[in-house]
Amino acid sequence: MLLELHRTDAENEAFRSLVQQLDADLDDRYGDQQDFYGQFNALSAIKYVVLAYLDEGAVACGAIKEFDDQSMEVKRMYVQKNARGRGIATGVLQELESWAKSLGYSNCVLQLADNQAEALALYVKNGYVQTANFGQYIGDENSICMRKELG
Repeated sequence: MLLELHRTDAENEAFRSLVQQLDADLDDRYGDQQDFYGQFNALSAIKYVVLAYLDEGAVACGAIKEFDDQSMEVKRMYVQKNARGRGIATGVLQELESWAKSLGYSNCVLQLADNQAEALALYVKNGYVQTANFGQYIGDENSICMRKELG
C-alpha cells in the first residue's frame, strides 16, 4: 500500500466528493439530528485540507479551521469504507496536526458524536483527551469534545 498525503483547500473536487460521502454516512447514522451539526461544517470556513490517496484515488480526507488564536479545530475526517483499518485516518490526522503546528497553533480541538466508537478510539490513540464541551456544543449531551496539545 502506497499512501500519499496531499495538502490542499476546500475547493478541491476530490475533497468535495469525499465530503458528500461523509455527509451521506452521517445522515444515515443520525437522521434529523445531523441537521444541527451540519450547520457547523460549511466548507467556506475551511482553508486547510489533507487528502489521502491510494493507487491514485482519494480515499480519505480531513481538515482544520481556526477555532481561536491558539487552536485549530479538526473537521471533516472521513475514510472510505473499503480503505478503513489501514492507519490512513491516523496519517491524515498527524498531517493536519503538523500543519497546524507549522501555522503557529499550539493545540487542536474537535467534536464528535457520543456513538462514534471508532472515531473516539482513533483520537484517544493519537493523544486526544476529553475536555469540556465548547462553543455550540455546550449543553449537547450527544457531543464529546477533545483537545490535544501539539507540543
